[in-house]
Amino acid sequence: MVSTWVVVAVSVAYLGVLFAIAWFGDRQAARGRSIISNGYIYALSIAVYATSWTYYGSVGSAAEGGIAWLPIYLGPMVVVILWWVVLRKIIRICKRDRITSLADFVSARYGKSQLLGGLVTVIAVLGLVPYIALQLKAISTTFTILRSEAGAATTGDGAVPLLQDTGLYAALMLAAFTIVFGTRHLDATERHEGMVAAIAFESLVKLVAFLVVGAWVTYGLFDGFSDVVERAAERPELAELMTLSPNTGYDTFFWLTVLSMLAFLLLPRQWQVSVVENVDERHLRTAMWLFPLYLLLINLFVLPISLGGLLTFGPEVDADTFVLALPMADQQSLLALLVFVGGLSAATGMVIVETIALSTMVSNSVVMPLLLRSRGALRGRGDLGRLVLLVRRVTIVALLLLGFVYFRVATDALGLVQIGLISFAAVAQFAPAVLGGLYWKGATRAGALAGLVAGISMWGYTLLLPSFSDSGWMPSSLPTEGPFGIELLAPHALFGLDGLDPVGHAMLWSMLVNVGMTVGVSLFSTPRPVESVQAALFVDAMSRPTGTPDLALRRGESTVGALRGLLERFVGPQGAHAALTAYAARTRADVTPEAVADAELIRHVEALLAGSVGSASARVMVSSVVSEEPLGMAEVMEILDEASQVRAYSHALEAKSRELERATAELREANEQLQELDRLKDDFVSTVTHELRTPLTSIRAFSEILVDNPDLDPDERQEFLVPIVEETERLTRLINQVLDLAKLESGAGEWHVEPVDLREVVQTSVAATAQLFRERDISLDVEIPEGLPPVAADADRVAQVMVNLLGNAAKFAAPERGAVRVSASVRDPGTGAGGDGEVQVDVEDNGGGIPAEDRAVVFDKFRQGGDARRGRPSGTGLGLPISREIIDHLGGRLWVADRPGPGATLSFTLPVAHAEVER
Repeated sequence: MVSTWVVVAVSVAYLGVLFAIAWFGDRQAARGRSIISNGYIYALSIAVYATSWTYYGSVGSAAEGGIAWLPIYLGPMVVVILWWVVLRKIIRICKRDRITSLADFVSARYGKSQLLGGLVTVIAVLGLVPYIALQLKAISTTFTILRSEAGAATTGDGAVPLLQDTGLYAALMLAAFTIVFGTRHLDATERHEGMVAAIAFESLVKLVAFLVVGAWVTYGLFDGFSDVVERAAERPELAELMTLSPNTGYDTFFWLTVLSMLAFLLLPRQWQVSVVENVDERHLRTAMWLFPLYLLLINLFVLPISLGGLLTFGPEVDADTFVLALPMADQQSLLALLVFVGGLSAATGMVIVETIALSTMVSNSVVMPLLLRSRGALRGRGDLGRLVLLVRRVTIVALLLLGFVYFRVATDALGLVQIGLISFAAVAQFAPAVLGGLYWKGATRAGALAGLVAGISMWGYTLLLPSFSDSGWMPSSLPTEGPFGIELLAPHALFGLDGLDPVGHAMLWSMLVNVGMTVGVSLFSTPRPVESVQAALFVDAMSRPTGTPDLALRRGESTVGALRGLLERFVGPQGAHAALTAYAARTRADVTPEAVADAELIRHVEALLAGSVGSASARVMVSSVVSEEPLGMAEVMEILDEASQVRAYSHALEAKSRELERATAELREANEQLQELDRLKDDFVSTVTHELRTPLTSIRAFSEILVDNPDLDPDERQEFLVPIVEETERLTRLINQVLDLAKLESGAGEWHVEPVDLREVVQTSVAATAQLFRERDISLDVEIPEGLPPVAADADRVAQVMVNLLGNAAKFAAPERGAVRVSASVRDPGTGAGGDGEVQVDVEDNGGGIPAEDRAVVFDKFRQGGDARRGRPSGTGLGLPISREIIDHLGGRLWVADRPGPGATLSFTLPVAHAEVER
């Protein structure tokens, strides 16, 4: 048991913290320093979805139906995937037209219909009063548990006296908080930055509190998840809770998922935080991963707490209270207070945002249209803004008192989840009108009205009415036996359809008639001109280029002074002056009182008013100061044609943009290729220059010696002439190699492929290089077996390869006792050209060898300098690159072979010739 004054003090202190956060947020916003312009704050504010239903009711649902609580959170996770397509479009439309509520959105889509906006508002209030009651019930019940000596609420607990009911005082305190931070002033954007900051903070508090108590139950009362599950598995009635049975089948699982998907998108509080309070649509990217993570974390310990509660208390204690009852039963007072604060956060966050959203809907879509229709009701009132704020404040108080009344009257027999599902099913009735209007131009006002009336009527009969029966206000036999005993009209088995869960049954019938009437009536009704224009604006919202003007929905005249006077009645003289001055600075229009207002200014003023009183009321008010003629269908078709042209132009621009991107990518690739070719050219020139520099330098040096020493005797002169001749021959070979390489790579080289005796070619090449081996004192061993089959090759080209390989081997053989060995063999019979195998030639030396990482370098014609065999990456001139080009062209392969010990082996293969070798 916790003392009453402690609970009250903690509650008041917590609300004081919320007050301070909201005050700070509003103050920063007034200074132009928004603290909610952040994707993480945005995602946490959307977590207002997790109410006391989540905090307490999920555990109760799991204790009764096992994993039946999961669809309520799977649905939002599925919807989040579509946010970038659906919600981003809604946000863009609402910002463009200054739409500040769900009712205003539906009204604006269907020709700014006051009747339709009012109907949506009535349905929302009717459907969400039970949801508000759910939060008050959670606060009242948990407050009672904290003060009770038993520390738990049994399933048979009765209602407390009215003046002792904590729910009443909670409702009044929340009304005061909401009025202070939800209706402080009238703003065309209807954003409440302080309130959003407080809601984001509450989302963190309830998450931390639930995780702490969940971890304590799982690892404090029990020895982890496995221990809880194992103990529950020993009891058959608890083991069933870990499956879809006994109370939840696949059909119910499906319908609950669909229901939660629609409710998550269309609940007024979710609309308020995700659409109206959105600062930047790019914040959706953060929310798309952070919000599902939040739902995953807050549901992590639901099953362990529910099983732990059943193992501890059994069915005698209300399962909705397990989260708080478990720490109370274990005398964990501080933990119980933390749990209570978390539950208070879950409940208060929902009530604050929901009542703000509903008060805006009631003010804009019900009260203001009624006052405008009542002649003289607004006459003589200079400051209508104060009237709008008063209407909203009264609405907030009325909504909370209605919720409290429903809580007192009808919630004793219903669990938190049952109450929540009733509200979810009511909100789901908006789906055909909202989603259909968002993507189908053929949806009409008449169709939307018919669908909403039919759907909510079926909801009331199949779901709301039985809830009163459960509470004892109607006969208990009504849900199953029907009115007057007519079983065919039984709310839970309508027209003989039984076997479904009550929620699934209600959703099936309500959605069937709702969608059917919306589509059917729309197909057989003619839209008004303004409906057609609005349909085009909504459906094509994403295809309109940013910054394109709204379509001209008006044709009339007014003075700037008349429009200024209208604005002053809602936003005051200073607000009206600021709005018109900003408009003049942007458009350079004349905004003096006597100037004639153009169509763009009229639309601008209407949009400003729409943020304060709703689009339908704003249209009526602007019409009162604008003399206009109604648009004809021909003019509407012309406007729609212009819209189509704008859309077509937008699509054309997008197509051209894609073509430009492709062309840019191709140019970029071509530029990279040109840069690579330029680099290769520079490398090639550098390589050739380097190779030419050495013989030219030698020739110049020896020539200068001869010139400077004319008196040398013939023998000495001969000593200098011999190197000059050798370097000249080397230079000639290098030039020939460059020319050969150019011819090979350009395809201009002449080839004479015929059967070639490789033994003769090798012997000829050995004879050509014999002098080089003798000068360097290198032994040359040639092992070419007789009977080698002829190869398909060009004899001169193969000889060039052999000379290059032998010269390379002589160059890099050991300085002392150098040795080179040439051998040949037939390999891979049946896999060569024509299927006759191939001949392999190996040229080995006993030099320093070539490191494995540098073996590919020796064939690179764009390497220069150094010596790969001594660990410095380089090539060996142009001889080996030319040799590889030749062998590759002849269908063979040239490589550096692996071998044990010192030295290097260069090998090449050529295909064995066959009868059809081309000559």
